[in-house]
Amino acid sequence: MLVIDNYQKRGSESMKRLWTKSFTGLTLTMFFLCFGFYLLLPTLPLYIQQLGIGESQLGFIIGGFTLSAVVVRPIIGGLLDRFGRRFFILAGLILFAMAMFLYNWASGLLLLILLRIFHGCGWAVSTTSIGTSITDVIPAQRRSEGMGWYGMSMSVSMAMGPIIGMWVVQSYSFHSLFFLAAGLSVVSILIARGTKVPTLRQDNKRRTVFFDRSVLAISAAIFFLALTYGGITTFLPLFSSTIQVNAGTFFLVYAIALTITRPIAGKLADRYNEASIIILSLMITIIALLILSFSNGLPGVMASAVLYGIGFGSAQPTLQAATLSLVSSDKKGVATASFFTAMDLGIGLGSIILGLISQHLGYSFLFVSCAVSGLIALLIFTVFVRRTLLRGKEDNAGIVD
Repeated sequence: MLVIDNYQKRGSESMKRLWTKSFTGLTLTMFFLCFGFYLLLPTLPLYIQQLGIGESQLGFIIGGFTLSAVVVRPIIGGLLDRFGRRFFILAGLILFAMAMFLYNWASGLLLLILLRIFHGCGWAVSTTSIGTSITDVIPAQRRSEGMGWYGMSMSVSMAMGPIIGMWVVQSYSFHSLFFLAAGLSVVSILIARGTKVPTLRQDNKRRTVFFDRSVLAISAAIFFLALTYGGITTFLPLFSSTIQVNAGTFFLVYAIALTITRPIAGKLADRYNEASIIILSLMITIIALLILSFSNGLPGVMASAVLYGIGFGSAQPTLQAATLSLVSSDKKGVATASFFTAMDLGIGLGSIILGLISQHLGYSFLFVSCAVSGLIALLIFTVFVRRTLLRGKEDNAGIVD
């Protein structure tokens, strides 16, 4: 049995409020956390290259982060449901900030691999615990809308972080970049420290659960959607250079479209149903990838950026909200961990698989493959998830978990 303090036992009117202090605090915490993370996304490979480490070893360093996150997330998800959120939020943020600071002294291959594993653990603990806690403070009737607004903290930081990161490296130094990233992580700790979250405790006689079979199918759909994102982030810059297009323009337009779309898609999902929004979003994502595969100049790339921002930007938070709808209220941690694990695996494995495709068949076929992956996600969701989701929506109509 899950026991929740009177935070969630207020009147029905207060339960409909979305922009509470807790929701705002957790959203800002995630913003500053992701801001620091995205500062390093385009710059860390340059730092590794400056240290004289070859490209063949780059994959081990980058991959250590993803691998540790994938291993840690399911464990943390079960512990969150058993022992609550607050301790893990602060612990994860502290680990993340320490990792950012330690990059200043990581100068060899082994040290960098160990640091990336440590960093990935901090990322997994912090994002899973914050992502779970945010579901505790969002009214059930506005879950998709709330996840859309919350997701904006990541999309805005994703738009700003790489640009500012490159500027800091070019204008100052990598050490300045690492100190800035560590400082932003400290800001996230301070905000989290002052943010109230519901106190949850589970019956100690009940065993800790790390996975729930009810989210298996939707996790598979999320995996194949995330694979397309791995293809975009890894190979779009390389593809753009072959057709004389600035990749930064794509990501800027994509981020703007994503930021505008997420809250709107969330409101529509709450008003009608999540399944319809997800299906439409996945279809738009597939079209965007097909357009990109045939693009040979700026107009096609920009059209793809807009459509991918709308499609992926709508699908991602709505799929997270749908994942939560498939489990009981005492398994939110497990559901959130499953969502992020599927995303991590899709992005990480997608980059590896698509790299082989691009090497032998070229970028056009690569993005067609991404479109096929999006189609697989659509089929899995439509065949295995949609009916269960709609049935659960009907069964829980009017019930606030």
